[in-house]
Amino acid sequence: MPADQGNGRPGGPWNRGGKPAPDIENLIRQGQDRLRRLLPSGGSRGIILLGLVALVAMGAWTSYYTVSVVQRFGRYLEEVPPGLHFKLPLGIDTVTIVAVKRQLKQEFGFTTPGANDPYQSPRDSRKESLQETQMVTGDLNAALVEWVIQYRISEPVKFLFEVREPSETLRYVSESVMREVVGDRTVDEVITIGRQEIETEALTKMQALSTKYAMGISIDQVQLKNINPPQPVQESFNEVNQAQQEKEKLINEARRDYNKVIPLAEGEKDQRIREADGYRLKRINEAEGDAARFSALLAEYRKAPEVTRRRIYIETLQDVMPGIRSKFIVDEETRSILPLLNLDAQKGDRP
Repeated sequence: MPADQGNGRPGGPWNRGGKPAPDIENLIRQGQDRLRRLLPSGGSRGIILLGLVALVAMGAWTSYYTVSVVQRFGRYLEEVPPGLHFKLPLGIDTVTIVAVKRQLKQEFGFTTPGANDPYQSPRDSRKESLQETQMVTGDLNAALVEWVIQYRISEPVKFLFEVREPSETLRYVSESVMREVVGDRTVDEVITIGRQEIETEALTKMQALSTKYAMGISIDQVQLKNINPPQPVQESFNEVNQAQQEKEKLINEARRDYNKVIPLAEGEKDQRIREADGYRLKRINEAEGDAARFSALLAEYRKAPEVTRRRIYIETLQDVMPGIRSKFIVDEETRSILPLLNLDAQKGDRP
């Protein structure tokens, strides 16, 4: 069975658009007519000979192929690697070419113009696209989800013989998995922060189901496209999103002010605490020093009271006398010093 090479889908055993084999009798008849015109009359042997040559050439022409799955009388025979190979002609062996090197894709919710793969997009592009994209999220909100998957045919034999219409089955598997993954999340997660998680989880589950169903398909990527609310509630949903964005904006501004004021207050508080702690240590050290000095002085005073008292007296005078401007030394026996003092002259000497 030859393949439909335009879209990468093989003809396969499930009647998927194989091209009809050439009519050998018509080719032979046309060759005979041409030979009759070229050869003289009565050359029947030459015509038969040339017909046999043409038949052999046609068989040889239809007996080679490249990358294919071979069936003999409709039964699977072998899977051949890339390269030039030969098969039995005249419909004994049939070959299905599988595009194992080509990356295929399926689109859900939209259609790429010019796509020639019938399973790349929904058959009814308007109605089926809307049905595929209508989903309910985990918080019971509706959303229109568009996505695309990219895959390859990794095992041609399974792709052709294990599952009927594997490309269509893949569409059903992809839609089922996407509904499950979206249904486990809120609408905010689906639209905003959860897109990458949805793509990763959907890819894992789709590949697991593809392997379980033996479809012979390897899924390379799942990519979310547009995610929107339904048209009747889109304006209200946009207003809600705008309100949430305004809320987030105010929260961010409050956090900015908080981060600006609170660290400054914390710094001032720490500075005050350190200053108070330093002052406390200073006062404690000074008091301990004074107490230690008094204790040492007391010990010396007890050893020699008179000497210590005189020394204290002299040291006190040394501290006090430099601050006195006018000094009067009076004898102990003097009765009165008023007649001797010029008080008017001493007015200007007062501190």
